Amino acid sequence: MSFYRLLQRAFSTSTQLTPSTAVKSISSNLFKERNLKRLVDNFKKSSEMYRFRTKTGIYEDTIRRLASAKRFRWIEEILEDQKKYIDSSKEGFAVRIITLYGRSGLFEHAQKVFDEMPERNCKRTVLSLNALLSACINSKKYDKVDGLFKELPKKLSIEPDLVSYNTVIKAFCEMGSLDLAVSVLDEMEKKGLEPDLVSFNTLLNGLYGNGRFSVGETIWSQMRKKNITPDTKEAAELIVEMRSKGIAPDVFTFNYVIKSSINEGNLEGAKEWYSQIRKSDCSPDKVTYETLIPFVCEKGDLDFAYDLCEEIFKRRFLFDEAKLQRVVDELVKASKIVEANKIVELGKTNNYRRYKLKFPSAK
Repeated sequence: MSFYRLLQRAFSTSTQLTPSTAVKSISSNLFKERNLKRLVDNFKKSSEMYRFRTKTGIYEDTIRRLASAKRFRWIEEILEDQKKYIDSSKEGFAVRIITLYGRSGLFEHAQKVFDEMPERNCKRTVLSLNALLSACINSKKYDKVDGLFKELPKKLSIEPDLVSYNTVIKAFCEMGSLDLAVSVLDEMEKKGLEPDLVSFNTLLNGLYGNGRFSVGETIWSQMRKKNITPDTKEAAELIVEMRSKGIAPDVFTFNYVIKSSINEGNLEGAKEWYSQIRKSDCSPDKVTYETLIPFVCEKGDLDFAYDLCEEIFKRRFLFDEAKLQRVVDELVKASKIVEANKIVELGKTNNYRRYKLKFPSAK
């Protein structure tokens, strides 16, 4: 069916389709189109409709398909055609074109869109700056990021934000310029910006991937001070990387992965990383137990909570009495009277510190 007939059918009064439903139908047909030349022609025609231009997904899918097929000339044909729809209120649309060029590895085209924005009465803000920097990363033009970052904000009176700095960190890490990547944290601090999880995870991946474990531990330390917890999967990958280099992770590293699991509500993950500490060259510390016990009680794994309490007494930690009492209370509620009694007695007879734990009445 020709595109003209498709449009005619979509907007036929007999079908009673709303404009939104019609565009959805057209988008669906573009998703299904196997002939890439027809896809390009029909996409350009569809772009004449404002509602179609609001559908980011079909843009991303179409450019991805063309890039996979290495049809870069057709990517250029589509995206150059989109420039006529950029106006003073459409920085977001310009950013979309810049981003799509970047993902296709066509950085020079992305930069051209950015440079031409004023000609189309389109204001450039940190949003389009960040899109251009990301286009550098996606096009693997890492060496261009620092220059653009130093030049454009001053030239255009744009204040870089957290995303800008994180992109610079990423570029330095990809180039292997790890000292420069770490130095960005100091620059952020001078600007009053707090690094976030993305900042630290990017640095940790770069540092550990290049064997810079001592600097990596410094980054972990900064994360602890700022109470920033890494994603469990990424942190776990870092531990694997450390071990592959013959470096044993310390208890602070394990505690952070445990905390990540807890933040995600993942009891089995937290237990697994606790067991990994026991199998490693280091041992759980007071923070390990303080982090685990409330979460384990909340999840109702009282057998594990009891085992943790026994470990605390065995290792003679000065532990928060209220947390121990909570375990006793939960055990009694669950009619685990023998275990509750054992913890109370261990608290009384502990030679290092006597805990005044109470045995509540079962309800």
